[in-house]
Amino acid sequence: MPSPARKLLIGLSPRLMRNLPPEYGFRNKTLQYLEQSMAHWVMASGAIVVMIPTVDAQGAVQATDLSVRDYARSLDGLILQGGADIDPVAYGERPSELLMTTDPERDRFELNLLRAFVDAGKPVLGICRGMQLINVAHGGSLYQDLVGGGATRSQHYIPAQYDEHAHSLRMRENGWLSSLYPQVADPRVNSIHHQGVKDLGVGLEVEAWSEDGIPECIRGNGDGFVVGVQWHPEFHDHRFPELLAGRPVLMAFMEAARRREQALAA
Repeated sequence: MPSPARKLLIGLSPRLMRNLPPEYGFRNKTLQYLEQSMAHWVMASGAIVVMIPTVDAQGAVQATDLSVRDYARSLDGLILQGGADIDPVAYGERPSELLMTTDPERDRFELNLLRAFVDAGKPVLGICRGMQLINVAHGGSLYQDLVGGGATRSQHYIPAQYDEHAHSLRMRENGWLSSLYPQVADPRVNSIHHQGVKDLGVGLEVEAWSEDGIPECIRGNGDGFVVGVQWHPEFHDHRFPELLAGRPVLMAFMEAARRREQALAA
């Protein structure tokens, strides 16, 4: 009787929180954490979730015998979660007054992490900020603010509504994303971002757009699995039955991770 396949180990890059209020009990400290919905969404696929603490050679605590390449070798895939705006310096622009909070240290770490997983042939899935990071890593740029930058007149981020704000999605005909949802006639997704893809990175294709033409899903056109979605599929739960199911995208990522794991084991 063949032994069961081992559970996949999926790395999630952390969100960072600095300058915490005193009542948190972490005076002058930095928290690295996972949002619960994201962790549970990935765990529902049967995978083991591992948060990847930052490795920063310029940081106060240095682990000289550990690098992002070690994570890429040890884990089966990488998911980049949402969070702060990406510092425009990463794509060759000056910051403007349209920016919200940025975190250059997180940008640097996640860009290195993303490239290490791609070099190792391991799948990468970017969620919201994670999709934008994939675009920047491939030489693309971002609108620092979609409305302020003239990309659209429609708000893609309404703080008071947060994950209750949604819009229609137009998938590329006969594309990769549309193949995952063959029976969905009018897809809708949540919208919790004020930045978006401006110039598309080299080697990327757009798989879906919002109703006002903003890229909502991008995919690498190489042999590996590199996919970014602008919405938060981990928030598409029982409260929002009209929104696009998140599981097909997640399972496509997991299947890519399993194929790579089997190829390395052969």
